[in-house]
Amino acid sequence: MNCTDFRAFESHYHPVAGVDEVGRGALFGAVVAASVILPPDRLATLHEAGVTDSKQLSPQRRALLDNLIRDVAVDCQVGVATVAEIDRTDILEASLLAMERSLAALTVKPNHCLIDGNQPLRFRLIPPLPQTTVVKGDAMCLSIAAASIVAKVWRDRLMAELEAQYPGYDLASNKGYGTPKHKAALSSLGYTDQHRQSFKLKGLGTSPIQQLTILGDP
Repeated sequence: MNCTDFRAFESHYHPVAGVDEVGRGALFGAVVAASVILPPDRLATLHEAGVTDSKQLSPQRRALLDNLIRDVAVDCQVGVATVAEIDRTDILEASLLAMERSLAALTVKPNHCLIDGNQPLRFRLIPPLPQTTVVKGDAMCLSIAAASIVAKVWRDRLMAELEAQYPGYDLASNKGYGTPKHKAALSSLGYTDQHRQSFKLKGLGTSPIQQLTILGDP
């Protein structure tokens, strides 16, 4: 299906939830997913406003569109899989878990789910729902694109908040991804309890977890 076909699909099968995740490739922090149900009569407006794959948008534009999406969405929820869950399973299973958690949080039950990527949800938390996987769905389907924006803005804000708790890793800038500055900090400061131990970095080995004081902890 092309973009026009997906808009027709979302209108015909409404309510349809678009589901996407962000943070799969990061070295630090949780993977975050969002599920978004859009009203059929606002799809054209959202398209004209520039809702598309979050990676194609500036941070400022994402923030504006996040507000618009939340204002017009029938329902919009976020789900998270923790670093411990990523390390205990793997990043794929943790991503699917975060996606399902975002769906489980919806107050409106969708008739169909459009899932970004090629991996279907396992439905271990909620009864199975009809689903369609869409490779590069965030560039083709408005509800998935909206979910990508909501998840990205939510996770980026979390990384900015964690900057103060985990100084020296440049989290507000790199959002937990493996930039040269972040990797250099790992070499000099070591891993924190929010770094993914299952993500092996060449040349860094398995550095011990640095014990950092969390706000509110002794």
